[in-house]
Amino acid sequence: MKLEVSDAPVAGERLEELTPRQIVAELDRYVIGQTQAKRAVAIALRNRWRRQQLRPELAEEILPKNILMIGPTGVGKTEIARRLAKLAHSPFLKIEASKFTEVGYVGRDVESMVRDLVELAVIMVREEKRQAVRAAAEKQAEERLLQLLLPAPPTPTMSSTGEVEKPDFESTREKFRRKLQAGELDDRMVEIEVDETGSPSFEMFTPQGVEEVGINIKDMMPGLFGRRTTQKMKVGNAREILIQQEAEKLIDRQQLSREARNRVEQDGIIFLDEIDKVAGREGGQGPDVSREGVQRDLLPIVEGSTVATKYGPVKTDHVLFIAAGAFHVSKPSDLIPELQGRFPLRVELDALTEEDLVRILTEPRSALTRQYSALLSTENVDLSFTPGAIREIARMAVEVNSRTENIGARRLATLLERILDEVSFEAPDMGGISLEVDDEYVRHALQDIVQDQDLSRYVL
Repeated sequence: MKLEVSDAPVAGERLEELTPRQIVAELDRYVIGQTQAKRAVAIALRNRWRRQQLRPELAEEILPKNILMIGPTGVGKTEIARRLAKLAHSPFLKIEASKFTEVGYVGRDVESMVRDLVELAVIMVREEKRQAVRAAAEKQAEERLLQLLLPAPPTPTMSSTGEVEKPDFESTREKFRRKLQAGELDDRMVEIEVDETGSPSFEMFTPQGVEEVGINIKDMMPGLFGRRTTQKMKVGNAREILIQQEAEKLIDRQQLSREARNRVEQDGIIFLDEIDKVAGREGGQGPDVSREGVQRDLLPIVEGSTVATKYGPVKTDHVLFIAAGAFHVSKPSDLIPELQGRFPLRVELDALTEEDLVRILTEPRSALTRQYSALLSTENVDLSFTPGAIREIARMAVEVNSRTENIGARRLATLLERILDEVSFEAPDMGGISLEVDDEYVRHALQDIVQDQDLSRYVL
């Protein structure tokens, strides 16, 4: 597994230039081990690009090979899918399958995950378009600021000789423009219109889902929703607001919706976590009765259907679905056969060894040890870990995981928090101190908890 930091994909690479080998190498920067799972998602991503190179009539027939990841918690299932989506610049949604329920039980409609994915795609595309029109928006925002700072010229007057007197407005305006560009007017106060926040919203159950109603009401009653108020603020603060307003005017909303829908249909990735929680076909009463119903509701979405959204209909035929689960109690074969068939690729992720945990603590640029060192450096405390300390933390994590619930690499965060508890609390009074954590320090900090198994079940 790993922890996040740099989100940047391979520098200068486009998706079509990334081979499966390069994709795996990129994932290796964030996720330790799990080569089989990385190979599976790398091939799936490359196949998506391959399909897009084919004739439309043939490409339409080639469906993605959805993936089922099987493995304990904390070994990197979610991180592999999330990093893959960032690498491909794809709309990505992670959602727990247990949130969905059969109709008649409390829970979410399964189609809501597609609508959520469309919303994320709209945000992605809108941001891209804002960047594309930013230069033009900045010019228009500058003109608006000049209008606010420099009122319109007065009506021309007649001189005693009968000639029309024209005030030297343009030269004054250019002087203001230069000052504005130099930042000399950033402390001036101006009044601008801003959108009201916190508008009331309504939720209603409709065939299209809860999400659809709000936007329709806003469209029908613009006076009630989306009012603007006038606020006084400094030019420096008003500039960015005006740039955003002008950028919105330059964006074609219909084109935005079309591109977002196409992005979801061709590049969307949905990560269905905890799929094992809805596995099982046993009868009876209570919560279990809805498990098979959830699977049957998921089936048409994964199989390929059209979902109505407020941005238009979206087809899920070519959305890549990656399901994951620990399958401690149930088995993949407990899923209904139709759903099993929609996840033809199955990969089993390995439990993490002590050596894996050592690598997780040292190799990623966003490793936990580096995170804690960076956090404490803000208090002027120089924190470092010896190789022996790293090894001891990994050994204890494996030991605690074997005696209690195995939560994989997430156990490292629990242990480090306990080890650095006193340092984190006292750090404001320790400015200028260098602290090296060694194996003896680690054993001393955890000896009572690790030795007392009953206590470790609750504390670690």
